[in-house]
Amino acid sequence: MLTKKYKWFVPVLATLIIVFALGSTVIDFVTELQWFVSMGYLATFLTAIKYKAILFVPIAIFFAVVMKIYLDVIFGKYIKLGHIDMDAKTKKINHKKHTWVASGVGILLGYIFSATLWFNLLQLIYGKGFGLNDPIYNMDVSYYLFAVPFLQEVLRLGIMTIIIWVLVTLGFYGIVLQQYPPTEGTVFYINPANGPLAVMSMIKRDIFASAIKRFAVLGAAFYILLGLSFLTMAYGILYSKQGVAFGAGFTDVNVTLRGLQVLAIVSFVSAPVFFIGIFKSKKKWLLSGPILLFGVSILMGVSSFVVQKWIVEPDELTKESPYLKYNITYTQRAFGLNNVEINEFPVDQNIDSEEIKSNESTIKNIRINDERPLIQIYNQIQALRLYYEFNHVTMDRYTVDGIYRQMFISPRELNVAKLDPKAQTWINMHLKYTHGYGFVAAPVNEVETDGLPKLMVKNIPPIANEAFKITRPEIYFGEKTNEYAIVGAKESEFDYPAGSENQETRYSGKDGISLNGFNRFLYAVKESSVKLFLSTNITGDSKILIHRNLYDRVTRIAPFLMYDQAPQFVVNQENGKLYWIIDAYTASTNFPYSQRFNFKGYSVNYLRNSIKVVVDAYDGTVNFYQVDAEDPIANTYGNIYTGLLKPVSECDPALVSHFKYPKDLFNVQAEVFKTYHVNNPKVFYNGEDQWSTAKEKYLSETQAYEPNYVMFTLPGEKEAELALMQPFTPREKANLSALLVARNDGAHYGKLYAYQLPKDKTIDGPMMIESKIDQDSVISPQFTLWSQEGSNVLRGNVIITPVGNSLLYTEAIYLKAENENSMPEVKRVIAVYKDKVIMEESLELCLEKLFGADAVGKTEATTGIEKATTTPTGTINQQQGVVLTLEEAKALSEELQRAIDKVNQLIKKIETQNNK
Repeated sequence: MLTKKYKWFVPVLATLIIVFALGSTVIDFVTELQWFVSMGYLATFLTAIKYKAILFVPIAIFFAVVMKIYLDVIFGKYIKLGHIDMDAKTKKINHKKHTWVASGVGILLGYIFSATLWFNLLQLIYGKGFGLNDPIYNMDVSYYLFAVPFLQEVLRLGIMTIIIWVLVTLGFYGIVLQQYPPTEGTVFYINPANGPLAVMSMIKRDIFASAIKRFAVLGAAFYILLGLSFLTMAYGILYSKQGVAFGAGFTDVNVTLRGLQVLAIVSFVSAPVFFIGIFKSKKKWLLSGPILLFGVSILMGVSSFVVQKWIVEPDELTKESPYLKYNITYTQRAFGLNNVEINEFPVDQNIDSEEIKSNESTIKNIRINDERPLIQIYNQIQALRLYYEFNHVTMDRYTVDGIYRQMFISPRELNVAKLDPKAQTWINMHLKYTHGYGFVAAPVNEVETDGLPKLMVKNIPPIANEAFKITRPEIYFGEKTNEYAIVGAKESEFDYPAGSENQETRYSGKDGISLNGFNRFLYAVKESSVKLFLSTNITGDSKILIHRNLYDRVTRIAPFLMYDQAPQFVVNQENGKLYWIIDAYTASTNFPYSQRFNFKGYSVNYLRNSIKVVVDAYDGTVNFYQVDAEDPIANTYGNIYTGLLKPVSECDPALVSHFKYPKDLFNVQAEVFKTYHVNNPKVFYNGEDQWSTAKEKYLSETQAYEPNYVMFTLPGEKEAELALMQPFTPREKANLSALLVARNDGAHYGKLYAYQLPKDKTIDGPMMIESKIDQDSVISPQFTLWSQEGSNVLRGNVIITPVGNSLLYTEAIYLKAENENSMPEVKRVIAVYKDKVIMEESLELCLEKLFGADAVGKTEATTGIEKATTTPTGTINQQQGVVLTLEEAKALSEELQRAIDKVNQLIKKIETQNNK
């Protein structure tokens, strides 16, 4: 215990803690406010604050006044407590206590209600209709996405409020009882014979009588709220899992719904019964409500089981058919699959050299490289310094030398965590090493003679094809920029390494908050950095860049959206600046009758990619563009946050041309479409036409086939375009049944097609292609040989490319030596057409073997490995256009000799092992 001398310590310590906590909160608020102002999103920042305040004030005042009156009534400010009137002093003290408690309860409930309800209320007010009613209650779908969550939250908070009221009531009646202890010195007597205990009995009786009145009212209010809760629970049958399909089924509509309605009626009737039962001290009346509710719940459960088991299941298809149709219709609508254009794709496998020539743009863009091996290669050959890092690769399309081409592009970000530990000083981390630099780019279909990608943009400073004019190679905002940076300091920033010297620069972008005046102290406290406050490098012209990580940046502005975790890195070919494009999603779990699917760890049954977020990699500018003007959820957000979502027409067309249909959305749609491409309830019920995701061997494992961006000419179109494609197989089979395709280019962006393949003949799926490769008498021994020579054979994706009315299959083969520093290198390309399996050093050579030399022409190779040496099919003299037959013969002889040598080595190795 503290002595009298040090009793001041506790209140002073408590005061300091409160001041520190409040001070930290105030500093966070002020710095966030400044950041939002600097970003141009002040209105967005103030939206939540404004509406929380608008709700908080009246709610807090209402509950405070009601609680004050309530406590005053309990303590006899307006009525006497039994036969005893409290003296004026006691009344004054109680009046002060009531005011403090009432204010506390009002502030608490005001905060809880406003913080919980403000966004739901705004969605209710500004919510846009879907133009689609549910089939059970005939309410617009928006009612379930915006109104029902608000009502359920209000009822939940109402029940919580009653519980708080009960606790306060119990607490204060306990205080009343403590004010009248059974002491012999009391001056209150009924008669001399009974003494003070009789007086105590009368006081307690009056206190309990008063308490009963309060609990009668609170109990009745609880039953009313419970009845309303049962009515809102009735909407839950639209998400029932009891029947054969998601959503309300026969039993839900005819039993569960009626049962919930009966429970609501019982609750409403129980309210006055409970109220009267307390006043009349009738225990049976008090117990009737809970007993009836329990009984109805048991009866509802038993009835549901009996109806489902003995009425529905014996005639399930007939009973559930209309509900199955609802499930199909609403699921397709919720995931944007109701407008999928379904066409027959008459695969005739009739490719000839003319077909190859007429699909030149398709053939030139068949992918050989792959993202996963490529990121490893980039980090080994183009990181250049330990502190640079390539985080992921973006597949995109660019016009290069007048040709529309698929490209792999990856930014070179700065990761200060990879600086030498001795170099991780405060100045280096925040003032010196502030940004990444440049990027690398490679065509998807070209590799060098050593099997590494052919880079069109590389090195520091960038060496680039003229199609990529780079005006701002610095990357201040990205996936790895997790530290704050101070720019405009006396110390110049490191730009990029240049031999023995380092090139330096000074930031001139828009982003940043001035560190002059009091701001320097604010941000020193915010970042817990004394050096930030004391450093002589920082001047009044210095600025601090905060929230530089892409996701930290965008989620602070719009936390109500879901974001793709693979941002797209883009080079604007018009102005040479670098950008990030992030796909943002609107989602819900409350779309009636729509089956729920997993999306980023959340269960959702409505999903749209309605918003593209564009972030300037140099100055950090963030813009949210709404690309789907028909999405009611996005339109609702646009009404709540005025000015946040901009029409896509305001976006730079040079950036719009790089918008891609996101894989995350397409994966979910493909998962849904496997089952929900069927419209007939009977076929759906019997599972007659369910599809499976195709499988393939990738690298060294068998996995589900991931959708690929493929450039080809869609049926009925004249030019090749970028499309995202997912192949399906019949359930538990390997042949192809359909291709789901999403278009990416121009006015057709987002259009979905399902190409159903013929059912009267077998069309090879990816695993059938893998089997053909494994069974090939030339390829399989070659794989074995490579594996025994200290290399790992890694297989790329099976790329399915539609060519006219046919399908061409290709797969890159990587070799990777068994050491930690080795890189996977493309050493062969396999092409499969009909029953022919060809493995060559380039795709061009494969096509020559499959379709003849005329198919690719006597020109410089445009795909695969560029070769100036001879090949088994002859070498073209690129200057004279003459086939050098002598060199061809020589090359064949050399290749034969190499094969003989490898066979001899293998024989020796086997003999050595046998001898051991």
